[in-house]
Amino acid sequence: MDKFTIVIPVYNEAKNLQILVPKIYKVLKNIKFELIIVDDNSRDDTSKILKKFKKKNLHHLVRKKKRDLYKSCIDGFKKAKYKDIVVMDGDLQHKPSDLKKILNIFYKYNTDVVVGTRDLFADKEHNLNFLRLIASRTLILIVNILLGRKTSDPMSGFFMFKKKIFIKSQEKLIKKGYKILLDLLYVKDQKIKVIDVNINFDSRMKGRSKMSLKILFNLVYMILKKFVSEKVL
Repeated sequence: MDKFTIVIPVYNEAKNLQILVPKIYKVLKNIKFELIIVDDNSRDDTSKILKKFKKKNLHHLVRKKKRDLYKSCIDGFKKAKYKDIVVMDGDLQHKPSDLKKILNIFYKYNTDVVVGTRDLFADKEHNLNFLRLIASRTLILIVNILLGRKTSDPMSGFFMFKKKIFIKSQEKLIKKGYKILLDLLYVKDQKIKVIDVNINFDSRMKGRSKMSLKILFNLVYMILKKFVSEKVL
């Protein structure tokens, strides 16, 4: 298995990070990687918590500019020293135990992208409130209709990809909104191999969700702009 980078964008996730970070190191014991926590200028004890871990491969990158999840991820991608990158949330909704599953598929099949999918259309209990589940399903259907189906969950925030995909396509990316995966997957004239892996999506343990109507509108804007650039122009 090659060395890789994990990028986790956070804002006020101190209580979750003190649980998440040790779990990541436990799951990836004896595996070489670097962990980049991109902090969107949190107002809680994020810095204090991260200093306690004293890990050489743990990097705490603090942004002083306007809060922006997408730009946080981009800063993490640029700082990453390895050619393969994992993106996951810092709120414990993405289980560290699923990391090995994603890593194994990524390297076994030498694919470009592995998406941790939530299987949102399955007849089972989902750890999302009703409105968020309906919104997610609706957005996925819109993506499939307008842009074509590349994954069952283009809204996922847990995925692994080759850094070269970002490097080659960054001039064509919208770089706005909360769904980085959606932007990376749908780039005009880009041919990439994508594999889905079902993951366990948990409820947020600490803190409040960042989801809002503004974020939903930005998502719709991104989808429509992608449609115009890929299918119309």
